[in-house]
Amino acid sequence: MQQEFKNVYISTYGCQMNVNDSERMYSLLEMNNYQEVEKPEQADLIIINSCSIREKPVHKVHSEAGLYQKLKKKNKALRIGVGGCVGQQEKKNLLKDIPYLDFVFGPDNIDDLPRILEELDEKKKVAGAKFKHQEPYHISNMVRNPGVATFVNITKGCDNFCTFCIVPFTRGRLRSRPLKDLVADINGLVARGVKEVTLLGQNVNSYDSDCGANFAKLLQTLAEDTQIQRIRYTTSHPKDFNQELVDVLAKYRTKLCDYIHLPVQSGSTEVLRRMNRVYTREEYLDKIRMIKEAIPGVSLSTDIICGFPGESDKDFEDTMTLAEEVGYETMYAFMYSPRPFTKAARYEDQVDEKVSRERLNRLLTFHKQQAFDLAKRYQDQVLEVLVESLDKRSSKGADAPRVMGRSTQNKLVHFDGDESLIGQTVKVKITETAPINFNGVRVFDSKELQQEKTS
Repeated sequence: MQQEFKNVYISTYGCQMNVNDSERMYSLLEMNNYQEVEKPEQADLIIINSCSIREKPVHKVHSEAGLYQKLKKKNKALRIGVGGCVGQQEKKNLLKDIPYLDFVFGPDNIDDLPRILEELDEKKKVAGAKFKHQEPYHISNMVRNPGVATFVNITKGCDNFCTFCIVPFTRGRLRSRPLKDLVADINGLVARGVKEVTLLGQNVNSYDSDCGANFAKLLQTLAEDTQIQRIRYTTSHPKDFNQELVDVLAKYRTKLCDYIHLPVQSGSTEVLRRMNRVYTREEYLDKIRMIKEAIPGVSLSTDIICGFPGESDKDFEDTMTLAEEVGYETMYAFMYSPRPFTKAARYEDQVDEKVSRERLNRLLTFHKQQAFDLAKRYQDQVLEVLVESLDKRSSKGADAPRVMGRSTQNKLVHFDGDESLIGQTVKVKITETAPINFNGVRVFDSKELQQEKTS
């Protein structure tokens, strides 16, 4: 007798951790006779995988859930749930405020999703949002179609309690996966054709395995004991970026990508103190100099918050001068917005929204020009590009098919080529630059030219 499948649609927004969490949900549900659909109208189960980091996250959940209310009226069997950080943050409040919502759950309860759905057969509503602080962080990687590059969680939660950040309250305290599990995970992905992994964690370089391995040791082990071709990671905290880690990055540069995302948040020591970032402006710049000295040509990116409570004009000028001195090729800048449970939300010296917006616009305008200027250094360089997919958009109307892939500096490079190149690392000479996207032409060495002629 053929098994009957139900349809599931997951709406995902937020960080890469959320993207990976949604993939895990799909995998778990697939094992429980659900199949993914592209439109909520086709679904028997809808999950909103939410994020609390940006502005008005609860309003966003209410708004999106409202779009599905009509679907619920048409299909009484439709079940709607909210997961992610808003699910953890609001818990039963969401069930109370959104009558047609069936269940909520937090990031720590993803593996309980099949059980939660079973409980719905007996109950009208279910809330599964309890932290599992005492349980070891043992999970298997669940990626249905990993492709050339994929993500691997190495930690969950955070112990830093930055005064602006809700993560410790929505994802719990820091826990790290065992080193041996990660080696096995990545070897398994390599066997499935994966060439590149990005290691994920709220503070990825706070990794602390039960065997005593820190993040530097983890990177060294993965570089030596797996056949993965490239390793990326995000997001790092400056306080844990030390000489040992930089030495490992420099030593295994053929595998560890020349791209470091190191959020500074502010260029002002006083603002950093109020943020509880536990480093000063000078200490951050010392780490940048250490990185650049050990890894010449490294590509740097950062996060910056404009208008943090108490930020003065001078504090913001410190941020502007730091950004100019460091030379970030990529920047993610946002206006400060208060989050529930956080200390900064209770600060009395909140900055006027108009002032915050003016500062943000000024910073983004500056960085736009800076990013274009910094991109010029890649002009006529030959970069090693891992081809990820066909470039369907730029292939339209072109004389030849095109592909796209990423350089070790995390630049997206477009050039002529066909699908046989997917999964290969090839040399590409850059002919046109922009902050993120490059155009180029493939470069062949003498051996490759001979192979091309005989193929």
